[in-house]
Amino acid sequence: MKKPKWVIAKEQGKRAAANETVWLFGLHAVRDALENPNRVKLRLVVTRNAVERLGEAVGKGGIEPEISDPRKFAAPLDPQSVHQGAALEVKPLDWGSLEDVALGDGPQPPRIVLLDRVTDPHNVGAILRSAEVFGARAVVAMQRHAAPETGALAKTASGALERQPYLRVRNLADAIVALQGMGYLVLGLDGEAQDTIETAVEGKRDRAVALVMGAEGPGLREKTRETCDQLVKIDAAAEFGSLNVSNAAAVALYAAKA
Repeated sequence: MKKPKWVIAKEQGKRAAANETVWLFGLHAVRDALENPNRVKLRLVVTRNAVERLGEAVGKGGIEPEISDPRKFAAPLDPQSVHQGAALEVKPLDWGSLEDVALGDGPQPPRIVLLDRVTDPHNVGAILRSAEVFGARAVVAMQRHAAPETGALAKTASGALERQPYLRVRNLADAIVALQGMGYLVLGLDGEAQDTIETAVEGKRDRAVALVMGAEGPGLREKTRETCDQLVKIDAAAEFGSLNVSNAAAVALYAAKA
């Protein structure tokens, strides 16, 4: 019996994902990846100066470094990449399912950030960094129309990509419904909302909370807005002005902390 086209496409997608690799660059990102036992490391390209600066992390990585001339750096990076003489080819991290992460044990009621079509890797990297600082359980984005795991994202995350779960889901509305089924209060950030984050979580800080952030400009899509439990805003001192999405995520996590 001939396989349906959708089955063939799904199998091809799985094979492509299995073969996918990422080049991380920059001393901080490379060092943290080398020290992460959960990272599958494939190739380490470094200058002699970078080897010295990475120190013991090279040995911990369990991979033989390739020494490269800084004037003809051997890693296949964008010429504009500020690699500091260090690049590491890796497999993307596997953090498991949304349910595994959302229901994991922790000392405080969990907080999760969901991103609705946030595509700038620098914004996502900064959000991962804030999520780690404020103890979020995970950052969740879409498989399409979202920033993939890249060297630029990892460099902006400043090591957080190695420790902060970054999950990709096929359908954000379905992920929201799944979190609601696990007891999460799902709050969508919208500058036109009536209630603030603090008002929405008043008396509910012992609950699991998910914060949904939209892309700058268009904000949350209509389907996302309709699926959230409530739309909320960040209280501002003036009528005009707004935060970029990475700064808004940090403020929202602080406002919603348990």
